[in-house]
Amino acid sequence: MPQGGRATKNRGQSVLEAKVINPFLEAAANVLKTMAMIEASPGKPFIKKDGTALGEVTGIIGITGDHTGSLSISFTRQCIASVVGNLFGSTVEDINEEVCDAVGELTNMISGDARRRLEAENVMLQGGTPTVVSGKGHSITHIHDGPYLAVPFETANGGFTVEIAFNKK
Repeated sequence: MPQGGRATKNRGQSVLEAKVINPFLEAAANVLKTMAMIEASPGKPFIKKDGTALGEVTGIIGITGDHTGSLSISFTRQCIASVVGNLFGSTVEDINEEVCDAVGELTNMISGDARRRLEAENVMLQGGTPTVVSGKGHSITHIHDGPYLAVPFETANGGFTVEIAFNKK
């Protein structure tokens, strides 16, 4: 997870401050652990410049308030099958409507958990309604004017990537 004050500032008036980013990363790990009994370990963050998703199903949610941007979480097929299997106590074969609904709800819960954490730091944010996109090589569009931070996570059953993008106000 990014350390220090400002992780990245670029020509697109992007702002990626650790105090704003870290709660989203902590929330992702916390929601998966609490809801699906899955431990997730973050990998090395990197700046992502294109819209190609790093998984087969993605939830994305717009965020407004003290910062404006978006959060997405893209799951590999193996990872989301494990997550949804644990959530519902059943085997998941395909990325179907039930899986997409679960991804939307997980995205909403992660956003909500992070926003509650940030509210304790006097950063006020509101979340929109999540959108879910699936399929190999699908694209996602962040509400943002430049590159964004991507953080891969690993679990015992595959990985997922959290992407966070905020514009500077």
